[in-house]
Amino acid sequence: MDKQSSSIGNTKVMATIAVMTALTCIFGPLSIPIGPIPISLTPFCVFFSVYVLGMKKGTIAVLLYLLIGLSGVPVFSGFTAGPAKLFGPTGGYLIGFILMALISGYFIDKFPGKYVIQFSGMLLGLFALYALGTFWLAYSAGMTLQAAFAAGVAPFILLDVLKLVLSMALGTQIRHRLGAAGFAVWA
Repeated sequence: MDKQSSSIGNTKVMATIAVMTALTCIFGPLSIPIGPIPISLTPFCVFFSVYVLGMKKGTIAVLLYLLIGLSGVPVFSGFTAGPAKLFGPTGGYLIGFILMALISGYFIDKFPGKYVIQFSGMLLGLFALYALGTFWLAYSAGMTLQAAFAAGVAPFILLDVLKLVLSMALGTQIRHRLGAAGFAVWA
């Protein structure tokens, strides 16, 4: 591969990561408050990003999203931002998106076309997000684990699984079309 082809490939990768980060920044703040943890589109965006980009690049998109929010741009649920949000009682769920991206992305990358295994891996990533978020919420808010689970996980399980399935359905189509257009950025 010559230098020009390599730089074009790098530009495609950076642009696609930027688009996925931007989608998360746009849809992440849209939320419905139902308690300490709102219903948010962020899990869908993270799943979708990782499905389209793969584990490494999808995780980079998630990290960029978190850094943008940490810097003060209101991209977290409810148009919030900053260190107080990222490290506050619900911050474990935000940080948990990194684990979710790594675990989900691993299964997506290692088992292409094996949708049941990918689904199982993405579900495992979701449970890792729930575990980290629940433990942090319980610790930082002085709640029992049961109370933190009831507030931060129980109301979201079915909806988050639907987000996972939708991200797989859309991600499969987008990934196929990007590949056909020469934008196989997950490779």
